[in-house]
Amino acid sequence: MKAQDVIKNQLTSTQHILAMLVGDLSDADVLVRPVPGANTVAWQIGHLIVSEQGMGKESIPGVQYPELPAGFAEQHAMDKTAADPASGFKTKAEYLDLFNKTRQATVAGVAKLSDADLEKPTVGKMADFAPTAAHLIGLVGSHTLMHAGQFSVLRRK
Repeated sequence: MKAQDVIKNQLTSTQHILAMLVGDLSDADVLVRPVPGANTVAWQIGHLIVSEQGMGKESIPGVQYPELPAGFAEQHAMDKTAADPASGFKTKAEYLDLFNKTRQATVAGVAKLSDADLEKPTVGKMADFAPTAAHLIGLVGSHTLMHAGQFSVLRRK
């Protein structure tokens, strides 16, 4: 098994975990704050999409992501964690569709990478945390799992 296969497996398995955890949630459920100050599932999935596209563009040459709706990246930015869910958030199906298309593009991009591509140093704000392209792409899957774990708070509520 090649490193690319391991990374693709991590990406697809965390994609499936996310889908299972939100599968029975309604559009109204994904807009609920489980506790004051907590992020909604809708915001978190949007944040995952924006983050994945950003990390992928930094580490996967030529990756082709779906275009984000106007204002989407800004609405799901880190400084928007307290955004009002009633203001322009998408349906669960729309989030999952865009998440899945984004993840498919990442997996397709990883499949084309060489070992040398994976070893390229990361530049920018993530370089200290993820020093190579392989580390940064691996972080995409871990980031998904971290947020999916937060969904369980809503499920408990």
